[in-house]
Amino acid sequence: MAKNKPPAAQTAPKDFQDLPEELFRLWRIPFNSDIEPSKLMLALRERIKELNCLYGIGQLAERHSDSVEDLLRDIVKFLPYSWQYPEITCVRITFKGETYKSKGFKLTKWRQSSQIFMYNEPMGEVIILYTEERPPADEGPFLREERALLDALAERIGSAAMRISAELELQESNRQLRLERKALQESNAALRAVLARIEEEKKEIYIDVQENVDKILLPILHELAFHLPKTKRQYAEILRSNLEDITSPFVSHLSKNHLSLTSTEVNICNMIRSGLQTKEIARTRGVSAGTINRHREHIRRKLKITNSDINLMTYLQSSMWKKG
Repeated sequence: MAKNKPPAAQTAPKDFQDLPEELFRLWRIPFNSDIEPSKLMLALRERIKELNCLYGIGQLAERHSDSVEDLLRDIVKFLPYSWQYPEITCVRITFKGETYKSKGFKLTKWRQSSQIFMYNEPMGEVIILYTEERPPADEGPFLREERALLDALAERIGSAAMRISAELELQESNRQLRLERKALQESNAALRAVLARIEEEKKEIYIDVQENVDKILLPILHELAFHLPKTKRQYAEILRSNLEDITSPFVSHLSKNHLSLTSTEVNICNMIRSGLQTKEIARTRGVSAGTINRHREHIRRKLKITNSDINLMTYLQSSMWKKG
């Protein structure tokens, strides 16, 4: 953070001779070598006011931990009592385009100021003014101690403003996160309701299809089979088996769990499951029995039952294909 000009160099007393110079410079209040009782009492009174000022600003920063505006409004009321002539002292603070003034404020030529920085950028200024002339001191009518105090105050105001800003940003982020979480929870609840309704509709459709197949199509097909020649009844049986598959997920289950099967191999699996022999399948599909045998070998390999005694028709008719 940028710093204001430090006070004039001071000479370290004997007790501080061993303190490195860069650390000694941290003593912003000059050492007073006067031993006259009246001057010592005056200096002591001023130091007490400065300590009270720093303590008071710290307390105000805690009290207004969520509002820079309220903090600055109280500071301009508080600061005049910390200067050498409080009865003629007035204060003005400008911060981010806003201005805060103490009671009876007026611009005069007897002033001292210090900039307020946030993140190394000037954001405002603290100005202390006397409304009447007073004897010259170290900086016009102001003491070196008052310069050190003013610079420290400006720095503390900047630090407090950064902390309050960060806290407010954090609170806003938390508020936004809570709103987003609530919206997400509501969306999830709505999505679960939609998915539940879809599942219900799927069950209703499945039941409707099953009832239509069982009560309408299968009785008609059964009656039709009596009027077909015996050589053609096997096709009616295949049709019946396929209609039953509409209400049992054999084909979809087979396709989903064995993606490497081609559509031709899936159809042949369905015919094998219906009890057709190799020659019957070949005649139905208009190919040779050798072609069907090659398909059977590919199917066994893809179903991972190659080199086993498992019968392909029995395997395809097993309960593993039933709806779970």
